[in-house]
Amino acid sequence: MDSARSTRGVERAADAAQRSARLLSVVQGLYTELNHESPRGGTVELDSTLDRDLGLDSLARVELLLRVERTFGLSLPEELLQQAQTPRDLLRALDWAMSWPTAKAARAWPAGEPDTSPRAAEASADAAVPERAATLLDVLDWHVQRHADRTQIILLAEDGEHTLSYADLWRGAQLAAQQLQALGVQPRQAVAIMLPTCADYFTSYYGILLAGAIPVPIYPPARWAQIEDHVRRHAGILANAQTVALITVPEAVPLARLLEALVPGLRHVITVSRQRAALPAPPPAVVAADDIAFIQYTSGSTGDPKGVVLTHANLLANIRAIHEVLRLQSDDVFVSWLPLYHDMGLIGAWLSSLYTGNRLVVMSPLTFLRRPQSWLWAIQRYGGTHTAAPNFAYELCLRHVQDADIDGLDLRTLRLAANGAEPVSADTISRFNARFAPYGLRPEAMTAVYGLAENSVALLLSSPDRPAIVDTIDREVFEQTHHAQPVAENHPHALRFVACGQAIPRHRVRLLDDLGEEVAERVEGRLEFQGPSATSGYYRRPQETQKLLHDGWLDSGDRAYRAGGEIYITGRVKDIIIRGGRNLYPHEIELAVGELPGVRKGCVVAFGVADAARGTERLVVLAETRETDAGARAQLREAIVQRVTDVLGEPPDEVVLAPVHTVRKTSSGKLRRAATRQLWLSGGVGEHPAAAWRQFARLVQSAIAMRLRRAAAGMVHVLYAAWWWLMLALLTLVVWPIVALLPKPAWGWRFAHHAARLFLWLTGQRLQVQGRAKLPPQAHMLLANHSSDLDGLMLLAVLPGPYRFVAKNELLRNPVARVFLRHLGVEFIERFAAQGSVAAAQRIGTLAAQGESLCIFPEGTFRRDPGLLGFHLGPFEAAVQADMPVVPVLLCGTRELLADGEHLPHWHAVSLTIESAMRAQPAPDGNAFDAAVRLRDAVRAVMQRGLANSCAPE
Repeated sequence: MDSARSTRGVERAADAAQRSARLLSVVQGLYTELNHESPRGGTVELDSTLDRDLGLDSLARVELLLRVERTFGLSLPEELLQQAQTPRDLLRALDWAMSWPTAKAARAWPAGEPDTSPRAAEASADAAVPERAATLLDVLDWHVQRHADRTQIILLAEDGEHTLSYADLWRGAQLAAQQLQALGVQPRQAVAIMLPTCADYFTSYYGILLAGAIPVPIYPPARWAQIEDHVRRHAGILANAQTVALITVPEAVPLARLLEALVPGLRHVITVSRQRAALPAPPPAVVAADDIAFIQYTSGSTGDPKGVVLTHANLLANIRAIHEVLRLQSDDVFVSWLPLYHDMGLIGAWLSSLYTGNRLVVMSPLTFLRRPQSWLWAIQRYGGTHTAAPNFAYELCLRHVQDADIDGLDLRTLRLAANGAEPVSADTISRFNARFAPYGLRPEAMTAVYGLAENSVALLLSSPDRPAIVDTIDREVFEQTHHAQPVAENHPHALRFVACGQAIPRHRVRLLDDLGEEVAERVEGRLEFQGPSATSGYYRRPQETQKLLHDGWLDSGDRAYRAGGEIYITGRVKDIIIRGGRNLYPHEIELAVGELPGVRKGCVVAFGVADAARGTERLVVLAETRETDAGARAQLREAIVQRVTDVLGEPPDEVVLAPVHTVRKTSSGKLRRAATRQLWLSGGVGEHPAAAWRQFARLVQSAIAMRLRRAAAGMVHVLYAAWWWLMLALLTLVVWPIVALLPKPAWGWRFAHHAARLFLWLTGQRLQVQGRAKLPPQAHMLLANHSSDLDGLMLLAVLPGPYRFVAKNELLRNPVARVFLRHLGVEFIERFAAQGSVAAAQRIGTLAAQGESLCIFPEGTFRRDPGLLGFHLGPFEAAVQADMPVVPVLLCGTRELLADGEHLPHWHAVSLTIESAMRAQPAPDGNAFDAAVRLRDAVRAVMQRGLANSCAPE
């Protein structure tokens, strides 16, 4: 008996598995057909949501149910059309229908609220890492579900050690999200984090993600002596990001208030503490893999910030590649002092550790700078297995850590010490290994890496089980011919580069010459890359994005050569100095000069200046020094000339001895060569910065002036909006009764058309129209993008002939709009109820078959955020059935004129572009559904390209 029961159980399980596989195959097939032009990526799973994950609208669901019924030979209930949210819901309905063989469509769908959460399905999986997580929120939730109380972060502070478990991080993030949403922060709005390394940084970052907003990390002020430069740089960043809120510490509130005054749209300055007040739980924001996970601002001038857009998918692709190459484990320990407002600290240290499940031991960068040995002792105390830092950090340990400071130090647990984020010095690696080998440091631990914000963080990684590879080449040959010719280590003109490894998994790199051709082995070229970690571009900087992207490849801005399968980074393209036909690499000059007594190491900049008389560049070396004696300065200048001559074989054209803090640096300590060069050209070297109170006073003055200008602009805006609404009200009083009394919709349309043109003239609204001659003479279907409530008005002002507008059913609730629109011949449809949407699609098909010209917004709705939404399939199926041409129409500027949720219109130019008519291509098997899908994809592609070319805001 038991054996028979067991056999039946195995058979039932096998049947269920087969049924599940067949169902997923049907859903996958439809999904692939719908997205063959622009695949969303990934595979269909039982808990994939039909709308959000798969993008199936009501007509696509109808098609799906028909295919499921044909595949399984069953009749499924109509309620399933609206109730089913995932393939698992369909599977349960199939199980129910198979248990009731005589079930008909009228029978109710089985009750019960199935758990359709992907996270819930993943919680039952037994995996070492969240391999199926689509977002960073999924990653954290995966860990909370499995080991909520496990310590994730150990924070080393002046007042002792603090720990954060996964549950602590989740609870803190929820409180932060509630605070943001209570202040009115909307999904996809930017929120800046200006915090030091503290527990609130971690919870604030995740809280912003939970609220559906976009984190923008910025660094706190380092020195009050440079407060004015700091504020103006950050004001440019926050303005570019359109930041609405800033999270900071109470001590920085005065600075934050200045930023609030200088940045339009920055409405809230939020201070945080470990004890956030509990607020009512807001509705959870929907976050997808292609949503922005944060914007990383790269170094730039004050008014020229470039924000690298990184999505959840980008970050997870990079983190998974790092995990794969470095073979990270959950029992590893990452020890870091790296700032959290930069990619190496945020992604490389924290988010990578969060994904793997290993502990992160983190301390303030200021603690490391004051006592570099604290970093080394933390590695021993917590059994650190991994760490990372720029080259200067290892140099700092060599210069400032004394033997007495590390007596008893043990670094045997350290498997990886990544050296990156700036040029890696072969000399630094060899000296660091030699110095700390007696303390257990293995030579293979020190590893050169290469990455950039445009690829999330990592691009090139070396194998973690071998020492760093140093390539010694002939300097003269390399500088003149770009060929990396190997020479002996003791060669008098040797140049050394450190191998940074190979491209991380699923990513590619290539090296190009000046003509765009790939270079051969050991020939220097420009490094380009591509892969799932790569950014889509710079935030609201389309021109800079165009410079970054080349035929699907991204320009790193660095030069490199390949040898023996390894990539060797040689320098930044913009920093290379070309003098007399030679390419000079500034970082080598800077390192050599920085070793001289009297020169501040790490505070030397070499740059080129155009020399029109000689037709080349002059080499200028600027070095900071504390020397004030004239004789000592003269000797130091001669020593610099001699050192540069020893390195290059030629002296520099000019040596500049500058006071402390002259050299401009980024927040991560990188040299800002272009900014330092500009300072020298402007004659600002040697000038003492104004006192902090004077800088603060100037900022206050600028803030007051900005507020006055903003108030004046706001007054003008209010007056214009008042005039706009007054004209609309007066015209409505005249036009509405006339349209309501006219016996034919065509007459009402023509009258309303002229009234709309009069309204635009009275309000000074400029409307540019292109392509009017492309409208076909026969009945057709206009398909316009939807950005604002004013889109219909613009179309009415442009189109002279009568069209049957298709509008949402909700407008029927307004009696004024209902009467007016009905007398214009508007057709109202249901957008939300699935069965009503199907009936509406059938009604559109009937109108098309009757030869009516239609005007439709295929997105069905609009939102404040730019970009096209998904297109409903109904209009395209109607066009296919009626063999009706469709005409894409591009509206640009209406979102800026009156955005979603706004009531005060702005003056903004609007353009309307009519594209060429398109017809459906008949499917080989006569399948109208397939033809409609292809037509939809073709129209959307045309509109997507047109909006990108015609109006950047779209």
